[in-house]
Amino acid sequence: MKKRFPALLLALCLLLTVPAHAATDSTDNFTRQKTYTGQFSDLSTGSTFYDNVAALYEYGLSNGKANGTYGLDDSMTVGQVVIFAARIRSLYRTGNAETGPAAYSGTSTAVPYLRYLQAEGVLGVELDNQLTLTATRAQVAHVLAQTLPETALPSVHDSLITQAYASGRFIPDVDEQTPYYQDILALYRKGISIGSTANGAFFPNNPITRGAAAAMLTRMVDSSLRVTPQWDLSALYSAKGTTLADLVKPGTYIAAPSTQAEMDEAIRYMLSNNSSQLVLQYPGITSEQARKLMEATLTTVKEYCEQSYNTVACSYTRAGSVTLEFSAAGTRNRTAAYRDAAMEAAIAVHDQMWESGKITASMTEKEKAKVYYEWICDNCVYDYHAGDESISHISYSLFANGTAVCDGYTGAYNLLLKLEGIECAALSNDSHIWTVATLDGTEYHIDTTWGDAGSFISYDYFAMSAQLSRTYHAW
Repeated sequence: MKKRFPALLLALCLLLTVPAHAATDSTDNFTRQKTYTGQFSDLSTGSTFYDNVAALYEYGLSNGKANGTYGLDDSMTVGQVVIFAARIRSLYRTGNAETGPAAYSGTSTAVPYLRYLQAEGVLGVELDNQLTLTATRAQVAHVLAQTLPETALPSVHDSLITQAYASGRFIPDVDEQTPYYQDILALYRKGISIGSTANGAFFPNNPITRGAAAAMLTRMVDSSLRVTPQWDLSALYSAKGTTLADLVKPGTYIAAPSTQAEMDEAIRYMLSNNSSQLVLQYPGITSEQARKLMEATLTTVKEYCEQSYNTVACSYTRAGSVTLEFSAAGTRNRTAAYRDAAMEAAIAVHDQMWESGKITASMTEKEKAKVYYEWICDNCVYDYHAGDESISHISYSLFANGTAVCDGYTGAYNLLLKLEGIECAALSNDSHIWTVATLDGTEYHIDTTWGDAGSFISYDYFAMSAQLSRTYHAW
């Protein structure tokens, strides 16, 4: 004789499968309703995916196979992946893994789940005729990437993945020709995948095993299971080892520069050789000519104010050999030490910006320049007490003391820009100096000193056209 359950008792049994406080569109619905106690005969505590498969059971997303195994190494069909994804979607939306798909019908087990995901906008019709086929890892990424909204499954590794992927050294087997490549990258960004090798290879065209699928599926519902790539990206962005000489386009030695262009060539020759001395040849030079030569060289050196040279000593012989020795005013033979310290500090700022994700490979030069503009303004105050011999005239003071005047501001800013490979120079008039930079092919004027003049950062002086810049400072 068959036993029958009263209708009320049956209803109560069904309710036991629903979280006690099911909510609409909530990750609070992701709760472990069961306890795994060895239900799958092929799952040992030493299995790679033990925690994930056990969690899949405890969250009520899988009861395994009819023979009492989970099938760790078995491949999955597209339809099976769709079923899992639909259950996760329905659990999030309704508190029950089957409520959503139950509203749809179909000719096979997977079809109602597919129709539910389609109705929810997770999938289109691209998988309609592939449900019985073995799923590739790329197809799995496509199904899972949009299963949950960003609020429920945020992209927590955006900057890391953007930098790593842009380098070409990580996730090397995924490119724009890879099916669903954006969905694959989304799994890395969300902590659902770190790939299968040390450099994060995804193997997009390979079939996925049920064990590997369990790892991805459970990371979607359990944030404690999500993963972070342990990739060392410092080699991709670090400026360590860069010298001030490296930041100057090499020049050609010209013994007797007669034009501004030739003087720039000679100065760049000196700077790119990490020298502070330039020997020129002007037979019959007079003291007045020597004074004008000093002025001309200082005018040119000002364009490279990140090098921290702002004064020059001159000596010459009767034969016309002129020796120009550059230094920083007020440093008492410590110019080289200040230059090295400023460079070291700038490299540290540069690397920290990349490490923190404030600077990324996907940013434009203008965006990067703005980040450094803000950093300069946030980390310096104008030194109103600086005299002609103050180190506030060089970038060292900004990095070491947080104080500077306009040439210190500009020198530090240009130093940071040049570490990014951004072409820039300093432009000055009789009382002020600021930056002219080429950002994404367009020339802009940038005045960090005036940007930092008030209580808040002023962006009026960032990325000015030459015409607008002239309304503020003539030259």
